Amino acid sequence: MKRAVQNLLPALVGAGLLHTALFTDLYLRYVKAGLRPLLIASGAVLLLLALTAAVTPAGRRPAGHADGQGHGHADGHGHDQADGHGHDPTGTPRVAWLLLLPALGLLCYAPPALGAYTAARANDKPVAVQRGFGPLPATSPLPLTLTEFTKRVRQDRGLAIEGRTVRLTGFVTPAGRDGGWYLTRIVFSCCAADSQTVRVRMYGTPAPPADTWLAVTGTWHPRGTLGTATAQAALDVRDARPIAPPVNAYTDDLPLTPSS
Repeated sequence: MKRAVQNLLPALVGAGLLHTALFTDLYLRYVKAGLRPLLIASGAVLLLLALTAAVTPAGRRPAGHADGQGHGHADGHGHDQADGHGHDPTGTPRVAWLLLLPALGLLCYAPPALGAYTAARANDKPVAVQRGFGPLPATSPLPLTLTEFTKRVRQDRGLAIEGRTVRLTGFVTPAGRDGGWYLTRIVFSCCAADSQTVRVRMYGTPAPPADTWLAVTGTWHPRGTLGTATAQAALDVRDARPIAPPVNAYTDDLPLTPSS
């Protein structure tokens, strides 16, 4: 791999990071919003290193390369030749050229967001134990996150969720061969590699297409003993309306306003 191309690789990666973090929201598909400054700093450092390497004169080659004692040899015209073992004269494996592909991909193509396929195979996010629950607002339907709803169903001994009409938002994940489905959120602790899911089972309506974002209104589906760990986080659906996906889809935030 020639020196110019070696410098191009960090430049492309740095440019891709800066483009993604400064001018788009695509970085939220990979990391939490709080890591944006680190992405910007990383991109800037890579560009600076590439620029520094480009303007720095190349050092002298080791003697082994010049006199034929290394992997390469002179061709009689002052040029080194590859050694026949997949290396170029610089000693860099030719397979290193393949590194240009993900670098270009970062700059030109954004992988799709995580969705139902990932959620169906990911670990469920543990719901933390909460000691004591305050009264719920009188609003109806009551907007709750999937995590809050699950806590109320399984931990609230006051049964405040019983009979209440709630509104939850998330995307559709098929539940399996029985045709059921979950309303789902994928939550990042740090980045896409440690993503976990929060799911609430939906009853009373056929499964919409996978990955459809919905605002769902309904009441708790009686299954198990409410306020204990035996209760299922489930909803009897009264209404389900499509909504636009949120900009930051990898949190379990309060519901969005349904689209008209």
